[in-house]
Amino acid sequence: MSSMDSPMTVVEEDTCWGYLDTAEVGRLATSADNQPQIFPVNYVVDGLSVVFRTAAGTKLDEMVRNSAVAFEADGWSEQGGWSVVIRGTAEVITSPEELALCEKMPLRPWVPTVKKTWVRVQASSISGRTFAFGPEPTE
Repeated sequence: MSSMDSPMTVVEEDTCWGYLDTAEVGRLATSADNQPQIFPVNYVVDGLSVVFRTAAGTKLDEMVRNSAVAFEADGWSEQGGWSVVIRGTAEVITSPEELALCEKMPLRPWVPTVKKTWVRVQASSISGRTFAFGPEPTE
């Protein structure tokens, strides 16, 4: 894509998942007391979902009360960037079989805290865009 054509391009669903698979950090958006809340999380892509670990606290409490979430990740270089947004539901993983698979995922806490709860964000929709960086146009 040439930045002369358009500095922003909408990307296909498969490409969105590919971009998500290249990043390690995203943001989980939920609502607490009718106020938006955003939490940074490290994650892995698992099929058509993202999985992360968490501990007890606000993030987990709000997901239990309201499973409707958004998840966003992005990346960039000197030439351009990308952004992907998932809208869907967050579910605590409880199945012993699924938890055994999660334990094999390359996902460890960033900070030295115990995070025993695995969460899956199942996408009901996914959208993404790429951006070509450059100077501001004169017109």
